[in-house]
Amino acid sequence: MQNLLAGIAQNNFVVIGRAGMDFFPDPPGTKTEEAEVFTAGLGGSSANIAVGIVKLGGKAALVTSVSDDSVGRYCVNQLKNYGVECSHVKAVGGEFRNSLAVYESRVKEHQSVIYRNGAADFQFTAADAEAVNYGDFGALVTAGTVFAAEPSRSAAFHAFALARAAGLPIIFDVDYRPYSWPSPQVAEEVLSRAGALSDVIVGNDEEFGFMAGGIDKGLAKARALAQSTAKIVIYKMGEKGAITFAGDQELRTGIYPVTALKPTGAGDSFMAGFLASLAQGLPLKDAVLRGSACAAIVVGKPGCAPAMPFPADLETFLAAQAGPTEVKD
Repeated sequence: MQNLLAGIAQNNFVVIGRAGMDFFPDPPGTKTEEAEVFTAGLGGSSANIAVGIVKLGGKAALVTSVSDDSVGRYCVNQLKNYGVECSHVKAVGGEFRNSLAVYESRVKEHQSVIYRNGAADFQFTAADAEAVNYGDFGALVTAGTVFAAEPSRSAAFHAFALARAAGLPIIFDVDYRPYSWPSPQVAEEVLSRAGALSDVIVGNDEEFGFMAGGIDKGLAKARALAQSTAKIVIYKMGEKGAITFAGDQELRTGIYPVTALKPTGAGDSFMAGFLASLAQGLPLKDAVLRGSACAAIVVGKPGCAPAMPFPADLETFLAAQAGPTEVKD
């Protein structure tokens, strides 16, 4: 645990995974098929996490591939504008394209369309992983989509090994997206393998249930990972809060209820807020709650990366809350 917390305390993260373009209709509440105006923003789980970390005062370098075209350049420009280090973002040509998400700023009958055919970020290679000097960072962070296809899958596992050799803890958001995987069976095996190599694992009840072979087995899976290979496991349960396993501790935390504008971006913001809070030396329970507050902020605003909070946004939000919901042990 000491090595994990010491690495996070450096507040300087190497983040592996995709950056994409998001489109969302304006004004909020508009159906995609009825829209006349769309707003563009940066998205993609790993990019969102990196942006969230930087906006909260940390440092983050993104390692990924983008398409060698205007959309790929848009993503890189957005990353740089937010302050994310982009020296390990590679442009790839040919027919590979950046991912695109078209989603609505509404919860009821929410529609989201994801374009991932020939995704550029899956062209992350072992050579790209080897080009990173892991000793420059305190911890490695990634989300499960990097493992969904080759060569990215093998490259990500190679990055895990290189980071481990350099003494970095590994932080893993399960982030299971079925549309990216060839089959549920492959996803279950690969994500479980990644989880077994990680120091921190964050996922929701459905994702842990998926890894365990059944939703009713997810909680036991999370607990078992914390008792064997992982230092911290966070089992998220939506409006029911979360259970955090760390050694012999089982911390149950609530959420900050808000009127959500959309369901997207919450998990990425949670991860950024959680890591930023641990980096500040806050206790584990406080870090989880601040991650939950960041998630609540993001679902209340349009966009993903643009909605990630700055410290002042987080403090203002917390000051206006009566506190998180109470949970029973």
